[in-house]
Amino acid sequence: MATPAPVDWLAEIDSTNAEARRRAEAGERGPAWIAALRQSAGRGRRGRVWDTGEGNLAATLLFQTDKAPGEAAQLSFVAALAVADLAHAFVPPSLVSLKWPNDPLIFGRKASGILIESGQHPMGGLWVAVGVGVNLAHAPKLADRPTTSFADHMSQPPPTPQAALEILARAFAHWEGVWRREGFAPIARAWTSRAHGLGEPAVARLPDETVQGIAEGLDIDGALRLRQADGTIRRITAGDVYFGGA
Repeated sequence: MATPAPVDWLAEIDSTNAEARRRAEAGERGPAWIAALRQSAGRGRRGRVWDTGEGNLAATLLFQTDKAPGEAAQLSFVAALAVADLAHAFVPPSLVSLKWPNDPLIFGRKASGILIESGQHPMGGLWVAVGVGVNLAHAPKLADRPTTSFADHMSQPPPTPQAALEILARAFAHWEGVWRREGFAPIARAWTSRAHGLGEPAVARLPDETVQGIAEGLDIDGALRLRQADGTIRRITAGDVYFGGA
């Protein structure tokens, strides 16, 4: 994916990720971006509702890979880096950070959502849907975390969804190429250089327990390393992690 994939713009869809799944299960391979000016049933991680709203970006990249599902999940970090590059084009880079596992933040507030889904392609291999929602014009209210938009930090009007996707697609193609050629290590380094909350106390809320510790960084597979009070390292591979209320 050395160059950005083509884009199919839709006026309205239930969910760009749902549409990507339908197309993949019908045999489409991609790569192609599926983008919509409005989503009626957008969703995020753990089935949360994601309200795109007019003027914001909702897009999903559909493509096929021979990677295993666990390795393909690393694309969430690739997508986060691409969103960070998009944000850098419009807001001061010092305001942009990445919260584990894949929450791009502006001034410590959630500005984007990323959802990676995959399944066995009918023709073999794995189909992957990289869903990205970006708060360009306004921010939906979330019960569990503060949100913001590009417009909140710009003196000029925010980019249109079309202009934003053009930048995002180029950035994703770059980082996906790095990941495919060199593996996860350079992605982890780039992500860590933008990381939010490293070295700070963190709380990981897992399905059956809550884990506290100091966030030390990424493991070689993207898991978050938390050093607990007794000095042991706990690897967090899934769950919601909170740093100082962010």
